Amino acid sequence: MITSVEFDGPGLPLRFVERAFPKIGTGEALVRVSLCTLCGSDLHTYFGRRTTPLPTVLGHEIVGEIVETHGASDLAGTPLQLGDRVVWSVACSCRHCFYCEHELPQKCDQLQKYGHVKVDPARGPSGGLTTHCHLLANTAIVRAPDSIPDAVAAPAMCATATVAAALRAGGADPSGTTVIIGAGLLGLTASAMGGAKNRIVVDPQPARLALAKAFGATHAVTPGELADCLRNSSSCRGADVVLEMSGVSTAVEQALASVRIGGTVVLVGSVFPSRPIPIHADDLVRRCLTIRGVHNYAPIDLQTAIEFLSERVDRFPFSAQVARTFPLAEVAEAFAFAETEKPIRVGITPW
Repeated sequence: MITSVEFDGPGLPLRFVERAFPKIGTGEALVRVSLCTLCGSDLHTYFGRRTTPLPTVLGHEIVGEIVETHGASDLAGTPLQLGDRVVWSVACSCRHCFYCEHELPQKCDQLQKYGHVKVDPARGPSGGLTTHCHLLANTAIVRAPDSIPDAVAAPAMCATATVAAALRAGGADPSGTTVIIGAGLLGLTASAMGGAKNRIVVDPQPARLALAKAFGATHAVTPGELADCLRNSSSCRGADVVLEMSGVSTAVEQALASVRIGGTVVLVGSVFPSRPIPIHADDLVRRCLTIRGVHNYAPIDLQTAIEFLSERVDRFPFSAQVARTFPLAEVAEAFAFAETEKPIRVGITPW
């Protein structure tokens, strides 16, 4: 039997549900979940700050082991084998609609998002708060080497791959300056992955700034210190690329003010409603600015994330960012801990 935790809505008790193992169709697979980490969007959903189809099995940062496959292959086209340790794209796309053919598979007309879809009794669970997760056909699956700990591999499905997409969109100059606003897991990962000579991480919390230095930031400053830091590190021009990871309206405003003429602002954190910000079209035109929005990622970004972690996981303290791991039976306590203590990540294991 599969044991899953089903979410019916904010304030309602989580339900532990047992179901028989599903029938695995052509191109599909069943994964025995090793670890699921709670992302910020999981907390927003659980506590009612965003909506999702209900009931659902939450969790979309997952690592696990293939226990059944019916012709499923990894992203490189290599058939999966029993026992393979894998992560997979949070977005499962059809691969042939307009958006899939225009390099936006995460906006597929028939999109299925792990951890964000309504429970289908005919299928196995699609989220991570379960003992087993049912992978659909066309899911972009990537093998995760044993050298990457579970606590690092699971967030690759969301945070690390999203950062890879943001860096690809920003196109940072290796000799230039990148500003990263927000030192949560997205910002910390961007600091570690970013290739710019100057990587300035901005956050109001001193503890997060100290952590940013451990993740490769050349400068770690508060919002009030950013302007002076940029003057000294960019010859008064401003940043070549600004990655906004927090979604706070004032931070988005600062991102636009901090980028140089001809620079690029990549907005990543603005995934929940916030107050509008003023944008002056003449300023964008005269400064020749590029503004890119990045929401989720393409399969290639997940591959990039795993390759990066395979090579650099020992250099940065990724594993330590999962502050505590709870058993699946204590999932409600895990959500409460994540909300009150606000660690970078909390883990949940069903075993």
